Amino acid sequence: MGCPTPQVLLLPGWQNSGPEHWQSRWERLHGHRRVEQHDWLTPRRGDWLARLDEVVIDSPGPVLLVAHSLGCILTAAWARFSRHTDRVRGSLLVAPGDVEQADLAAQLPGWAPVLREPLPFPSVLLASRDDPYCRFERAQGFARDWGSTCLDMGARGHLNAESGLGDWPEGLALIQPWLAPAAGATPSFPRGRSPA
Repeated sequence: MGCPTPQVLLLPGWQNSGPEHWQSRWERLHGHRRVEQHDWLTPRRGDWLARLDEVVIDSPGPVLLVAHSLGCILTAAWARFSRHTDRVRGSLLVAPGDVEQADLAAQLPGWAPVLREPLPFPSVLLASRDDPYCRFERAQGFARDWGSTCLDMGARGHLNAESGLGDWPEGLALIQPWLAPAAGATPSFPRGRSPA
């Protein structure tokens, strides 16, 4: 008998993901669950950590974390403090927001420094070469420190609705190996190559 299929938890970033964002589209099309935060505009790291922990604990089986922007920074912090990381089968980390970048640090107090310890579960990080919220080299550094496979997505902005991703089937394909009944390993991709 295979492992149960994990529940996909969508972790939006600051200000939430709008209706045309791929996370919102995945929620509508595939029934994935958004982790709703109490305050999207002035996010407090402790509140967001507690909420994610609550949702993971309440999930009936394993989970798969699909994070965007500040959601990636949340994932790294949660992985350090939670006692429930064994519930996570894997994590897709899309366009991490660099909260140590001066403009973001001023708007998101309490989120720096970025916790840069190896994640206790497999992860794939997708980085864009012209992301205004995180330099490509910084994203590579996060991937290295978190133990994530890093995929170069080329020049595609913040990998959000403005990037024209639509339903983003390429991203969805990346999580399919984790959703297979006998999954247990990290999806395998050539380092530094885009799957698109």
